[in-house]
Amino acid sequence: MGNSNELSAKIADLKQKRKAIILVHNYQLGEVQDIADFVGDSLELSRKAAATDAEVIVFCGVHFMAETASILNPDKIVLLPDKNAGCPMADMITANALREKKQEFTDIPVVCYINSSARVKAESDICCTSANAIEIVNSIDCNKVIFVPDKYLGHYVSTKSDKEIILWQGYCPTHAKILPEHIIQRKEEYPEAKVVVHPECRPEVIALADAVLSTGGIIRFARESNAEQIIIGTEIGIIHRLKKDNPEKLFVPLSEQAICPNMKKITLEKILWSLEDLSPQVKVAEDIRIMAKKSVDRMLGIGKRE
Repeated sequence: MGNSNELSAKIADLKQKRKAIILVHNYQLGEVQDIADFVGDSLELSRKAAATDAEVIVFCGVHFMAETASILNPDKIVLLPDKNAGCPMADMITANALREKKQEFTDIPVVCYINSSARVKAESDICCTSANAIEIVNSIDCNKVIFVPDKYLGHYVSTKSDKEIILWQGYCPTHAKILPEHIIQRKEEYPEAKVVVHPECRPEVIALADAVLSTGGIIRFARESNAEQIIIGTEIGIIHRLKKDNPEKLFVPLSEQAICPNMKKITLEKILWSLEDLSPQVKVAEDIRIMAKKSVDRMLGIGKRE
């Protein structure tokens, strides 16, 4: 269906006609990142979604991210160019299961990682992302919290907090593929390199890293660090952006296996079709949206105090 330049030009035209903004996650295909109005991590994209005056938001990420955009923008059209782009971690918890957990631990606040459905957000007290999880947990006026659904991020936060954290047993299958032996091997190959990993990684991987950062944090680290070689422990889609921003530095994936198939489902063709048809749309039911928005707004409110 034409080359990427033709597709990009068609998308640019339609985007203007539709008064659309294209928000793209750091793990998306390089060609998709290249046509974005904004590329970022979940927190950055949430803030962009909350602040945009566009009429249409094309969200190039996975389903829970498009839902978050819909929660914050009920009057806008939110498009997810591939409706099957889901998140296995988000599917590891349901609203019903969380309700049962809350009955087991009454009066304990629920911190819910943004990688969860709108229904789960609606059952939670406050959202967090990997960028602000420690800050959010520490801001809560209670010495215990329930943290859902990512046990690895929750465990990492527990090492930076005095609070008792009750963990849900969810995880990201892509980050779980990154193992300590990958770091050991890469450090042998690149002894001068810094190792930066995402907090969705296993604790034994985090223990061997030089820094533990969200994708937005990894991008800042790459720009500001004196290191000329950086080993990256997260989904490998981010390396496209890192190379583009820092052409003089070498970026090495910790594991070539760290690929999220859902993050690779959106293509330029699908973005064009999505803008042509204004579908597939993601819309959160109003009763769920109002409850979920409280937990997202609380998170965004704490972020503004920085």
